[in-house]
Amino acid sequence: MRSMASSASSRGIAAIVGVGPNLGLSIARKFAHEGYTVAILARDLGRLSRFADEIAREEKAQVFAIRIDCSDSRSVREAFEGVLSLGFVEILVYNAYQPLPWYPTSFQDLRVDSFEKSLAISSVGAFHCAQQVLSGMVERGKGTILFTGCSASLNGIVGYSELLDVEALTDMNLHAVGHRGPMLTTTSSSSQRRNSLGEQSSGVVGGGEGTMDPDSLAQTFWHLHVQDRNAWTQEMDLRSPSARFF
Repeated sequence: MRSMASSASSRGIAAIVGVGPNLGLSIARKFAHEGYTVAILARDLGRLSRFADEIAREEKAQVFAIRIDCSDSRSVREAFEGVLSLGFVEILVYNAYQPLPWYPTSFQDLRVDSFEKSLAISSVGAFHCAQQVLSGMVERGKGTILFTGCSASLNGIVGYSELLDVEALTDMNLHAVGHRGPMLTTTSSSSQRRNSLGEQSSGVVGGGEGTMDPDSLAQTFWHLHVQDRNAWTQEMDLRSPSARFF
């Protein structure tokens, strides 16, 4: 774990899992701007440390870079030992996603090993990360967990079906915690979640029809966190004006 700290925060910890150069980075920057100590997590610690340095310098915030492999339960536990050592995790944003190495055109084109790897990160990883912070949120009667999903997973688009379990994970956790404080929301986007570098981190890839601005999406994540708990959003589907309907 590396700290890029410039000033202390009196607020809780915002843990952003799956930070790449697009959506994850924008979400981390937004929560740092709002006064949170931010822990950013991904596999590439070198790149992550550069992001942490950038956010800390721009926002005058405490930012910690922590390596995580969301497909490995031991890595998740060790990473969150570091996160929880910083204090109470008030916000968890799970934005990790494993893109397939190619774009399958039919169900028959899907390889089992690629599907299992994608499932391990997109769904099982989300489960493990939520487990690390949920008990603390229930104990304090507050907290927010935001899962990044994809509209295509709800429409049976080949290559996105594993993200369906993120929707089920939200429902399962809501039944578990009842009305005891934490808020869980799935945020889906119609933008295509493809990353040619094959990184674990997801984001909005620039260029092309239906692309959304990651800073605008990050603003939506912030509003989900601060919304009134008496009427909160369980699921949000975001679309750009030019997005195609599947």
